[in-house]
Formats: sequence, structure tokens, C-alpha cells
Amino acid sequence: MFHKTKKIWAAAMLLALSVPAFAQNGVTGLNTATASLKTYIGPVTNITLVIGGIVGIVGAIRVYSKWNSGDQDINKELMGWGGSCVFLVVSALVVKAFFGL
Repeated sequence: MFHKTKKIWAAAMLLALSVPAFAQNGVTGLNTATASLKTYIGPVTNITLVIGGIVGIVGAIRVYSKWNSGDQDINKELMGWGGSCVFLVVSALVVKAFFGL
């Protein structure tokens, strides 16, 4: 019985001593991942802004078309398209600010 307890304590001590080494590798990995993600933020932000512009143009055409046809749903349509454009622009800016760029 004493021999089994000794093995458990030895394993626990080895584990406790190896945790700082794993933590250091984790920090290095996180720093590497953050650096590689920062290289993608600029292009992704630009693509999101372009998509927002395209959605805005399509929305403006649809609202103008409904307005000329005399439809009564213009406000709902305008809020839907306008909200989606605002969301895309704000999400691009939030992602950029989150990574400190």
C-alpha cells in the first residue's frame, strides 16, 4: 500500500513541476496566433466594408424602386437595409479595435 502511495506522490510532483513549462509554451502559442491574426484583420475589415457598400447600394435601389411604385412599406424596408449596412460597418470597426489596430 505504501509503495502505491509513493508512486502517486511522485507522479503528482512531476506534473506540478511540468505545468510551468506547458504554460510557457501556451503563452508563446497565443502570442504567435495573435500576431498571425493581426495580419488578416486589415483585409477582412476592407472586405466587410466593401460588402457593406454593396448591400447599401442594393438596399438603396430597392427602397427607391418601392418608393416610386407607391408601396407603403418603405420605412420597414429602409430600416432593414440601413440596419444591415450599419451592422457591417460597426462590426468591422469593433474587430479592428479589438485587436488594437
